Formats: sequence, structure tokens, C-alpha cells
Amino acid sequence: MRSENVTSVTISSPAGPGDPEGPRLTPGDLVELQAGEAAHGGSCVARLDGIAGTAGTGPVVFVRHTLPGERVRARITEVTARFARADAVDILDPVPGRVEPPCPYARPGGCGGCDWQHAALPLQRELKASVVRQQLRRIARIDWPVTVEALPGDGEGAGDGPAAPGLGWRTRVRFAVSRDGAVGLRAHRSHEVIEIADCLIAHPGIRDLGLPQQSWPGATSVETVVSTENGERAEIVSGQVRQAAWKQATAESVLAVTSRGGPGPRPRGSGSRDLGSRDRGSRDRGALGRPGGNRTVRGHSHLRQHAAERAWRVSATGFWQVHPAAADTLARAVLDALRPQPGDTALDLYCGAGLFTGVLAEAVGRDGTVVGVESGSAAVRDARRNLRQTPWASVYQGDASEVLARRGLPPARLAVLDPPRAGAARDVIEYLARPVRAPAPGGADGVPGGADGVPGGADGVPGGADGVPGGADGVPGGADGAAGERRIAYVSCDPATLARDIAIFAAHGWRLENLRAFDAFPMTHHVECLATLVAGH
Repeated sequence: MRSENVTSVTISSPAGPGDPEGPRLTPGDLVELQAGEAAHGGSCVARLDGIAGTAGTGPVVFVRHTLPGERVRARITEVTARFARADAVDILDPVPGRVEPPCPYARPGGCGGCDWQHAALPLQRELKASVVRQQLRRIARIDWPVTVEALPGDGEGAGDGPAAPGLGWRTRVRFAVSRDGAVGLRAHRSHEVIEIADCLIAHPGIRDLGLPQQSWPGATSVETVVSTENGERAEIVSGQVRQAAWKQATAESVLAVTSRGGPGPRPRGSGSRDLGSRDRGSRDRGALGRPGGNRTVRGHSHLRQHAAERAWRVSATGFWQVHPAAADTLARAVLDALRPQPGDTALDLYCGAGLFTGVLAEAVGRDGTVVGVESGSAAVRDARRNLRQTPWASVYQGDASEVLARRGLPPARLAVLDPPRAGAARDVIEYLARPVRAPAPGGADGVPGGADGVPGGADGVPGGADGVPGGADGVPGGADGAAGERRIAYVSCDPATLARDIAIFAAHGWRLENLRAFDAFPMTHHVECLATLVAGH
């Protein structure tokens, strides 16, 4: 890292965050710090020491662009009542595993997207594993060994693609647009747009569109997605897009325009109002751009993705794992975790386009039942289309908590949870975790298939007019022992909320049987985890 050539340390006084008797830190201060363990979010924990006798007991500072064990000179960027944040601007004592970041924007004051480009890939995975262990220990009070697994194509030295290991994987990228129409990415914890010429973690199918070289007057963001199955692409532009921006288009014609401020024109493509990528933290993916702004989709309204040895239709604005190997890897891991048997009943909450619903349906067969729940209307349409060949699998539209409160769900031995970054709702966890009662056969009225006794329903969903098969009490789990133990596969992109929810399950008598972690977001601090939970006996 380039040295700032600073020899002095500036500290104000008398009080600081977390230490009323210690030094006061202010943004812009330069301090020398010893970096400690990696923290959730892509920083290392340090304490201000060596000043006024504080010796490691001073204010906590979360330092980016450093590695555990390094001695650095850091510039304070933010101060709160409890801690401070800083960027390492000069590495005084580097540690093994430090590398030169391949991207020129992965630096202090640069793009905030990649947290660990200055670490070799094996070290990145060690850091992520330590964070997952830390969160489980601190929040769930569980000591658990964690190894972060590389996904196919991202191993050190893997050469199965045009990009270097750890780069060129991201199949969906949302670029920010400045007020003058320039394309870039956000600075860390900031609305500032850092103009870029290229994004090295973006998939080649996105990079060759050259979006950063284009001007987008009136737009607030430009999001693009590519299918690695066949190269199909789409661009989603938020804001009042000026027609001139489309004249430099390299994709196909404009397919859909959806107004968020009113009814607007009827879309000619997918008509989706869902938007986004999983790691933005929302699964009802509808909040991009300014209120009332338009979103324009150009290219393919739906993309064909591939996982579990089959193709899946996914709306351009819908959710799909952004790493090319993630969906297939997670589908296999979920099956390994749940061990579904022919005739089983399973739930898939926050089911998206129906990936896990579909693979479970294949596993339980025609004598089984799988029910998915998803709030996004476009995702529900995709899922129902993707499940046409397995009519014993159905999808109910609505928020998971509201569905449980309003209708309940069928008795099920198995369940998948794949919630947004905020984690599963507590009432959803408590519903799945509560002790089971043997359900009344056929529902409260004794009629097989739901209150109306109509198999299949108008939309082809088995189980009655409400689309929910099973008993009236909606108790998950069924009668214990007949089909084996109750099992839950919890897929999470946030180790802190995962640990919180594991603790809630544990309070209801469930135990963590296994935990796998996958490096589905190389160069960033994000990690995808799959926890296998088993009901206690």
C-alpha cells in the first residue's frame, strides 16, 4: 500500500468512544494501531494503545484495508459514542498472505464493495471462517469448527474461466449513477459515487457491456444481470431515464417500463416490480431508485439459469445467486442436509424462483408434497412455471409470517429457510420449532384435501381453494417418528443473524447438527452458510 509519509500522530483529548478517560478521536486523525481479529463487515478490531498509558485498553477502532496481526498507520473516518472506524493508509508491518489488490479502486477512499482484495484467497476464507465462528460463539454461545469452502472455479490457481481466481464471478451488479450521469460504485458506508472504468469481480458478460463508459443522465442506478447458461443479459435502469441514454445501447430493445409512483404504462415484458440481488438484504426486492421513479428493463425479461441438472426461468429483476456455481452447490447441500425420502412433506420458506422447492419435489416424488412461500409476485410466477413438471409442489404468495398467521402450512417433517440478510422472522422460527401434535387426517372437516375437498384447485395447486394442502391446524412436523426426525436447512448470507436464529431454535430444543460455509462472494466479507438443525428428542 502506498505510504502517506506521515510521521506524527494527532490525538485530541480528553474523552473518546467507549473510554471516557482516554483520548478523544476525531475524523482525520492518524493513529498507529495493531490489528486484531477480523470483524463481521470486513474490518479488523484494534484498540488505541501506546498513548497516555492506554496500552490496548483504549477506544475500539474497526480498521479496513488491514489484516490480523499487522501494525498500521490508520486514518480515522468515523467516530461514534462506542467505537471508531478507520482506513489503514500505511502498512508498517505486513503479515504473510497480504497481496497487492488487483483492482485499483480497492483502496482507502475508493470503492466499498471489496473488503479483502489485499488478502490471498486462502487467507480470505480463513478470515471469513473466523468471523462465522466468532458470531456463533458470541451470539449463539456455540463453539463450532468452521471451514469456508471454495466454489467451483474459484480455487487458488483454478483456470476454468477467463478471469483470475476470485474475479469475474459476479453475475449481477448494480452500479450507482452520480447526478451528472456518471456510472460508478459507492464508497464504503457512503452515498458518494466513486467513478470507475471497470469492476474486476463482475462477470465478463457484464464487463463487456462497458456501462461505466456510458453516461446515464436522469438515472439513479443501472443494474445488469447475465446468465452463464447462455449469455442472456438484461439491464434495469432506475430513475427518470432520458432517451439519449438508450442510444448508446449494446443490449436488445427496451422491454418493460414500470412506474413506482402510480399505475404507469402496462409492461410489455415481465412486468415485474421485484428487483435485486440477495446480498442487498431484501427478498421482496422492490426499493431501488427515488420514490416515484421509473425502472426500465432492457434486454431479456427472463433469463435461463442452470442448477441441479436443469434450467430455471428467473425474471431479470428477480433473485438468483450471483456466483455462477452457488445455486447448484447450495441445492446439493440442502438435499444432503435434509435427507428427503419419497413421500415426505417439506416446506420452502422465502423460496424465490423455486430452486429448493424444485429439487425437494424431485426427491420426495409424486407421493410427497412440497410447499413454498414467497412474497414477490414475479418470483412466484417464476416458481410456478419452474414447478409445472412436479404438480405435487406448490407455491403460496405472501409474507411468511402473514401466511402462517392467516392460513398455516401443512404438517411437514422437513423445511428450508432462505431469508434475507435480516434473518427469519421470530414467529416463523417459533412456528417451525414448536412441539408437534399429530394432525387430524384430512383437515378439521374430515374432508381430504382442504375445506372445499377440491383436489388441485383452480391454479393447479393441490390441497383446496387456498392452495395449502394438509390439516387445518397447520402444525409443522407431523407425527414424530413415522418418517424420521424433523430437520431444517437454514441458508444464510449473514452469520450474525444466522447465529441469532440458531439460538432461538436452540431455546426450543433444536440442536445444530452441521454447518457448512461457502465462499460465494470472493474478495468481499460476505459468506454463504448452511446450518442443519435437528429437533431434539
